[in-house]
Amino acid sequence: MKHQRIAFVVMLAFFALAPLVMYPVFLMKVMCFALFACAFNLLIGYGGLLSFGHAMFLGVAGYGAAYSAKAWGFAPEFAILSGTAAATVLGLVAGLIAIRRQGIYFAMITLALAQMVFFFCLQAPFTGGEDGIQAVPRGRLFGVLELSNVWAMYATVLAIFGGGFFLIYRVIHSPFGQVLKAIRENEPRAISLGYDINRYKLLAFVLSAALAGLAGATKALVFQLASLTDVHWTMSGEVVLMTLVGGLGTVFGPVAGALAIISMENYLAQLGAWVTVVQGVIFVVCVLTFRRGVIGELAHWLKRPL
Repeated sequence: MKHQRIAFVVMLAFFALAPLVMYPVFLMKVMCFALFACAFNLLIGYGGLLSFGHAMFLGVAGYGAAYSAKAWGFAPEFAILSGTAAATVLGLVAGLIAIRRQGIYFAMITLALAQMVFFFCLQAPFTGGEDGIQAVPRGRLFGVLELSNVWAMYATVLAIFGGGFFLIYRVIHSPFGQVLKAIRENEPRAISLGYDINRYKLLAFVLSAALAGLAGATKALVFQLASLTDVHWTMSGEVVLMTLVGGLGTVFGPVAGALAIISMENYLAQLGAWVTVVQGVIFVVCVLTFRRGVIGELAHWLKRPL
């Protein structure tokens, strides 16, 4: 626990000081995807539930926040809340359907639901189709902080990321988190102990969807855009990649994975379509050499949970 607290302080210090030497918008993108990956890791790393459709929560929340800010004139805090609420409701509906099955069947149901959401976003009149919702106003946070200022926007994203990460950390180390781990390790034994595993799975699914939605709504305001990219199935694959590279079932692994993947996409952009090939090679190397992920291997070496 002590080492995790130190790592938490180091992580926040990194994101607080990094804008002095790195592009702030790039770092805001990293934090949004890090929160998305942490939400996904809560579901698979601690609940043992593999979702192939988590992008639907990221994308729907982005559309919800963008539309409410642009069409209804919502303040940024209410736009983010409305996007997060949309993802939470979708998570409840999807969870009630998906948790009826296990393993690959659960994953396929989430993928099918995500594809349905993608085609809805493509056809719905208010989403803008392939153009998306552009020029989303950032507005004033609480009527005071002008988010068109990049530093104000950065501080807001850092606060949201820090709060979301801390919530996940508390959930993991709560009795609820311990039950989730028990279900992941031995579901029949958890049932024999009297736990209503479907209720725990549903709650974990909805919580993961809400946090993924929080990341998507924040990202929509950062880039002032909500597009089909965030709801496409490839985004679901990307968050799986981030989680596995960083370390599945570790607290800080998804953050490291998101930083690695987004950095590759940013700094290797000049390679064009070859970026995906390079990512694939790096992924294979990581799986073969760092089977627990980067943070997982580091924690194993230090013999301390991270």
